[in-house]
Amino acid sequence: MTDPSRRVLLRAGAALSALPLAPALLGGCSAPASLPDARTGTGHGAAPDPVAAQPLAVTPARRAPLRIPGAPVQLTHGPGTDGRLALTFNAEPGADPAVAARTLDLLRGRGLRVTVLAVGTWLAAEPALARRLLDEGHELGNHTEHHKDLSLLTEPAVRAEIEQCAHRLFRLGGGIGPWLRSPRHRESDPRVIRAAQRAGYPHLLAYDTDPADWRDPSPATIRARVLRTVGPGGIVTLHLGRPHTLQALPALLTALSRRNLRPVPASELFLPRGT
Repeated sequence: MTDPSRRVLLRAGAALSALPLAPALLGGCSAPASLPDARTGTGHGAAPDPVAAQPLAVTPARRAPLRIPGAPVQLTHGPGTDGRLALTFNAEPGADPAVAARTLDLLRGRGLRVTVLAVGTWLAAEPALARRLLDEGHELGNHTEHHKDLSLLTEPAVRAEIEQCAHRLFRLGGGIGPWLRSPRHRESDPRVIRAAQRAGYPHLLAYDTDPADWRDPSPATIRARVLRTVGPGGIVTLHLGRPHTLQALPALLTALSRRNLRPVPASELFLPRGT
């Protein structure tokens, strides 16, 4: 006979298995000890930042997947009805954390919030930066666990890449993030779409403006490539922690402002104002 306490545990486990994130939470991928506490932000490298003491009015970061009625699964462009465009950054292993922090300083100084798609191993290595992104109102999304080429993996391996990173995001901020972006490809194949939706992501966030800053072209080249193609509703992909990208940003942001283009997090591009 099953005792009462065991029956309660079995019922709780059955309820949890019905959640979209259940494969990631129940698959044995426990969060590393270096991840910060979601309430205190403590963790490796979490020393006080003098700039962080400056007040900044921000909207709370969106942490749940976004569902857009009538929109395609893969989003490469937004409405752009009022000059908004989405400024997005991929956060990958090998990025310079000091440069990433200075990039966040620059965005805060301009009162801007962006979307960052983070690799799971980057989240594990840079918990203080990840915590800061959320605390300052930026969106933090899923860029898979190891940044592998998903087109070369089996479908179970694709699911693991997505769900393990979703698990890290959930442990960090209480949600799996609003977006998933596949590595190495602008758009994703059907296996990736199935795995994404199984993990709870209705849409994959692609892009239409890519200056290939990961190749480390000059700051002037990065600016020129973005400005050549971007317009209202555009989705720009950049990389966090790249020195030339940081150097390109001040003049790029000024040029966008002169064109009456306003960078926003990706969710604000697709949602009406005030939602």
